[in-house]
Amino acid sequence: MSLYTTPGDITITCHKRMTPYLVQEVEHLGFEIAGSFVTGVRISGTINDCIKLNLNLHCASQVLYSLKKFQAADADILYKSLLSYPWETILPDDGYFSITSNVSNPTINNSLFANLRVKDAIVDRMRDQKGIRPSTGAELTGAVINLFWKNDDAEIFIDTSGDSLARHGYRKIPGQAPMLESLAAATIYATRWDRLSPFINPMCGSGTLAIEACMIATRRRPGLFRTNYAFMHLRGYNDAVYLQEDALLEKQIIDVPGLRIIATDYSERAVENAKKNAMAAGVGRLIEFSVSDFALTTIPTGVNGVVFINPEYGDRLGQIDELEKTYRRIGDFLKQKCGGYLGYIFTGNLELAKKIGLKAKRRIEFYTSTIDCRLLEYELYSGSRTVQRTED
Repeated sequence: MSLYTTPGDITITCHKRMTPYLVQEVEHLGFEIAGSFVTGVRISGTINDCIKLNLNLHCASQVLYSLKKFQAADADILYKSLLSYPWETILPDDGYFSITSNVSNPTINNSLFANLRVKDAIVDRMRDQKGIRPSTGAELTGAVINLFWKNDDAEIFIDTSGDSLARHGYRKIPGQAPMLESLAAATIYATRWDRLSPFINPMCGSGTLAIEACMIATRRRPGLFRTNYAFMHLRGYNDAVYLQEDALLEKQIIDVPGLRIIATDYSERAVENAKKNAMAAGVGRLIEFSVSDFALTTIPTGVNGVVFINPEYGDRLGQIDELEKTYRRIGDFLKQKCGGYLGYIFTGNLELAKKIGLKAKRRIEFYTSTIDCRLLEYELYSGSRTVQRTED
């Protein structure tokens, strides 16, 4: 039996509150969602399907192929349950593997101990069956085995991704307080942008939002920037499927005539770094970067696009008094210069957001790290209709 062609349960994880956008992506790839939860979705498929998923998903973190579900009250039972699994059919004799886990069991106060028991079971099984001891370590550069263990319920997976898919690999210079690439993609999916009209990104920082918008519009996938995945280090791996899927990444890129993505920042260094990141992502010539105050950003007229701003919100950068002034200026900018557009503000400080002074049409929930955030949507009417302002 080859796991590459044998259907099994696949769990695709993502960061909290990003599941709806991961669902869209997975369904767009032709998979049927069997179930969803707060940090991911479940489908059925093979390791070959996992290859496609790893290369194409913007919003995912890990793609996990289930090997075994079992009951384990403590670490000894965990070890015995995994010792009987035929690891020699999955891991190469001369391979290297790592263990990751998500553990919530009353007998365990350190998940590293659970990882150690999983590693011991695999190594002991390989030694008994093959007379060899595979190499292990913390670096996710080879095969990766993942344990999910909550109370007495345990499940062991092949993590086909390895390093998290949430980091897309093109951003060489992150800048200060950068938005995670997968989160940036999810927030763009959450907007009503049609991927044809202008996407305007004042306060662009390291350029992540503008780059992700350009990638989504032109159908560039994160797999373009990565060459090592954990699925490549399993027994029986043949790179034919990977090379076929990798070739499709280039073929599916499209041109979008007239597409304008405009990104500005007052920091010359930030703009230079954003340009370098965009070049690494292959979209450097598709984004109009410039150094300017956000309020001086060019807003194309005669079209109805999107203005997306991710301002500081006081967790690590800036001072609240100054930020209050900035948020008021953002409100004035949206009202006075962005008529006909949809405005989006991503912030983790809802008190500061009140200073924008405009009534949000939608408030979409997200998390960044441990901070409760909102993507606020504003309909910015042009002509005679007045934008509704709110009091602080």
